[in-house]
Amino acid sequence: MHSRLYVLLFITASVVLGLSAPLAAASEWSRFRGPNGSGVTDSATLPLHFDPTTNVVWKTELPEGHSSPILTEERIFLTALDDERLFTYALERATGKLLWRREAPEVDIAKIDARNNAASPSPAVDASNVYVFFPDYGLLAYDFEGNLEWSYDVEAFNNIYGMGASPIVAGDNVVLVCDQSTGSYIIALNKKTGETAWKVNRPEARSGHSTPILYQKEGGALEVLVPGSFLLTSYDAATGEKLWWVNGLSFEMKSTPVLAGDMLYINGYGAPENQPGKNISAGSFEEALSSLDKDGDRRIAGDEADGHVRSWFGFVDLNADGGLDEEEWDFYLAALASRNGILGIRVGGEGDMTDQNVVWSYHRRVPQLPSPLLYGDVLYMVNDGGVVTSLDPASGDVRAQGRLKGAVDNYYASPVAADGKIFFASELGKIAVLLPGGELEIAAVNDLDDLIYATPAISDGRIYVRTRGALYCFGVGD
Repeated sequence: MHSRLYVLLFITASVVLGLSAPLAAASEWSRFRGPNGSGVTDSATLPLHFDPTTNVVWKTELPEGHSSPILTEERIFLTALDDERLFTYALERATGKLLWRREAPEVDIAKIDARNNAASPSPAVDASNVYVFFPDYGLLAYDFEGNLEWSYDVEAFNNIYGMGASPIVAGDNVVLVCDQSTGSYIIALNKKTGETAWKVNRPEARSGHSTPILYQKEGGALEVLVPGSFLLTSYDAATGEKLWWVNGLSFEMKSTPVLAGDMLYINGYGAPENQPGKNISAGSFEEALSSLDKDGDRRIAGDEADGHVRSWFGFVDLNADGGLDEEEWDFYLAALASRNGILGIRVGGEGDMTDQNVVWSYHRRVPQLPSPLLYGDVLYMVNDGGVVTSLDPASGDVRAQGRLKGAVDNYYASPVAADGKIFFASELGKIAVLLPGGELEIAAVNDLDDLIYATPAISDGRIYVRTRGALYCFGVGD
């Protein structure tokens, strides 16, 4: 139903226009996808060509994990799964040397989709601590020497694809979005103590995996912007108050938004049935009961379902009780009615801002997992098959579309950019480098000869790439 997907979504800015408060030093990559989730930094002198024997500053072997490398000035943090045990790793940034690793409390590792990984969400850091999230356990905070500061044991999740969102630091709190089949919520924990600062239910959100970003207009409150089922929602970072929202998103979101000034860009893909011209209609719950409810219990059991609803049954049976009630049927109808697309959204306001804030939308060749990239006043997205689309961020008009020759593959990692280079990392380890400008000029294709699911990190003339078995630091040398 949902092609390969969702479960790798985890895989599967210090200064951003419109954000008045800096989030991290310019040399740091302090959260998933770097400065405010943008994938862009001001680093210079990055290598154009690199592979396991070319422009390697260092290489460190690691156990499996889909979390991205997170940087401070001196350290790199990652998570990993090793022999059914969960670990946080700290490496020396200059050499790749292992400084310490800490095991999370022993838990049973959930058996979910085989393409998922128990070490998928990326860490987040501030000036003194690193915060890691293991869906099978919860949140852990360590200082930079590896001392446990606090831990928060979360309740078991019921997202059939696994949890994908990474934590972020927002003011005095660590914020985590927990969208799942039932009981979705967003929680903020005091970053010094781990105590709950606020928790807000998200009843409209179902399966989802997007990591949020921050926004702060001049003189306004710091906001957490969260993509979820159907809605982009803004919360006050200090209190959790729901401030404003925009409708029109996919029923299941995986990507992280990017922000420039007062404009936000976000792509979402639910299923092939949500493509233009492929929508499927289904009747009301009462109509479904009249044709499918053979035993008259006002539920549609799995063996009563037929046609399309049978193929989606496991996903829309939200409470996994073997039958669809009216609420679940309504979600099914809403999911069918949603559209795959990338949207340009003006941020800010109060209440429902859909009519005022949605500036444009585009609905072709939209990826499931990789987040968009805004670089050089051009918006990029990469889809499976190595299809890259460049768009005008002001209008959503297509500037160019084409394949990454030499890297025609599946894509889980999100693109990143710096130094006049845009990096697209494919599943099979091919990293295509495009020149900016929107015309899709390929400058190089680098082969790392290993699988890649984690989004690379960039800082201070180095690009850090995690493959299935190692973390590489590439640079042009000193």
